Amino acid sequence: MIKSYWNKGKKQKRTTIVISFILLILLFVLRDDYQPALLFVRKFIFIILLSGIVLFLGLRKFRKSASTVSRLGILGILVLFFGILYLVGWHFKMYDYMKTYNVFNHLNKVEINELPLTQNERIQPLRNVFSMANESVGETKDVSLPHLVRIGNENKWTMAIQPTEKYVWQGMTDNTEEVFAVSSTTPFPRFSSENRIPVTFSIGESLKFSRNTYNAVVQRFNFFQLFTLEPSDTYYMKNDTGAWVQVVSLIKWKGFLFPYPIFGGVMVIDNGEHDFNDYIERILIGKGTYISPENMKNHEYLTRQNTLAEKVSRLQAESLKFLGGFSDPLPWNMETAVKIPEMPKDQNQQPYVTDFDFSDTEIEAYSGLYHWFGLEPVGNERTSLSFSVFVPADGTDKLYYYDHAAKKQGYAGVSAMPLKVKESRKEYDWTANTPVEFRPYIKNIAGRKRMFFMGTVSSISDKNAQQFDGAATPDLVLIDSEYRDVIWIDVKHPSKWDKTVYDQLNEAWRSSEGIGYYFVEENKMIDVVQQAVDSIKIIPVVDDKAEEIKKLQKQIDSLKAAN
Repeated sequence: MIKSYWNKGKKQKRTTIVISFILLILLFVLRDDYQPALLFVRKFIFIILLSGIVLFLGLRKFRKSASTVSRLGILGILVLFFGILYLVGWHFKMYDYMKTYNVFNHLNKVEINELPLTQNERIQPLRNVFSMANESVGETKDVSLPHLVRIGNENKWTMAIQPTEKYVWQGMTDNTEEVFAVSSTTPFPRFSSENRIPVTFSIGESLKFSRNTYNAVVQRFNFFQLFTLEPSDTYYMKNDTGAWVQVVSLIKWKGFLFPYPIFGGVMVIDNGEHDFNDYIERILIGKGTYISPENMKNHEYLTRQNTLAEKVSRLQAESLKFLGGFSDPLPWNMETAVKIPEMPKDQNQQPYVTDFDFSDTEIEAYSGLYHWFGLEPVGNERTSLSFSVFVPADGTDKLYYYDHAAKKQGYAGVSAMPLKVKESRKEYDWTANTPVEFRPYIKNIAGRKRMFFMGTVSSISDKNAQQFDGAATPDLVLIDSEYRDVIWIDVKHPSKWDKTVYDQLNEAWRSSEGIGYYFVEENKMIDVVQQAVDSIKIIPVVDDKAEEIKKLQKQIDSLKAAN
């Protein structure tokens, strides 16, 4: 068709050349729009090729068959094949099963025999921080979802104050001009003053067209990356020079048979004003600097950091269900199969980004931010803690796991915690309040490492289940995962938390474990010394001559009385 049109004359040739040139430009400029289709082909390349081959052979056989019965038989076989493919692959989720098994086989798993300690405990859960940040902006602004990141030596919640998606024009013309950065270790997060940082990004999550973060990053991909990489979460942090940057986590799809996602590095977008040169760059080659996983160690601000997409870490943690073998998670086995428990009421789901200290363990792991998972048995009625999983949040190719079930510790899991908190304070109105986000709290108390879960009591709006409020001084609880006891702690005095736990549980620990006495205060010696001084009897000084004169005087008096 095109060849016949080309041969008609010079005008048709010019038209064909112009249209082809325009299509090439559109194909280059609009690659962020069709890249999801390329990625779909990459994710399901094996299924697409298998289906294509079966369909091609079936239709060829159908065309060569002269008999109606034969043709109906071929059509029936094709319908049966694709029906079984859909039923097994998607309805029974065997495709995801095989994808997760691929993740497990290629995962760098390290079993640890000692739990790391937690440090720099964060007080407010993610949904509370998100609600309080939205309370601090106006009608024309939105707040991006908070992420816990390392800023220098501190852990902070960072989020962008960006043009709202409700008003399209602002997303086309305005910039992201401020970033919130609030401490995660304080019960009083302040969303003003020094925590509201003026910084301009011409690329943003809520901005439109080529100024959208997703579009700008995809435009930056080379030809091969268009088939293998996809942008994920966006983080805001300081680089090694102290400048604020956007760090976009990338997911890379790997493998031919049942491709699976891994960490694909990051795309770093610098701050700056929007101008014409910026516009041309975004349209043609996108924005950002690609840093591969191998090169991230060369950038200090990206090490011990939180840059790993939660979609990747969740699949890695879930793949531990194959520790008992390929067939163990199947319905007729499930001896060691585990799941990631889902928390109710639209809470922040696992992983919980937590700061761990591995310095006193025997493994070579950095101390910093990790994605923590508490895996539990697959049954809804089973709530024990089977595994603690620690996935390095900076994308390091390792996964550390601690097998509670094999050690027969009998710890209670995350999904058991809400009812224990509610039972401990029956006077609460639990229809309007709920304990949320039970992250690990592991400390050396009374002679050994003990594992607790820290939860925050939040109020939830009846109209908007996503609106949480923990107040500036939230109620905080620690639950002993072994003894199941609930300890209500004073959020304003973190230095007293361990002693509060000991004061409540020390008698139970002594009777069960035979431990000694801890947190014993030294006696004040001032009163003891004073009492000792007051109780000393004063011995009078005796004059010998005075005593002799007194005796002689008594004798004289007795002689006078006799006369």
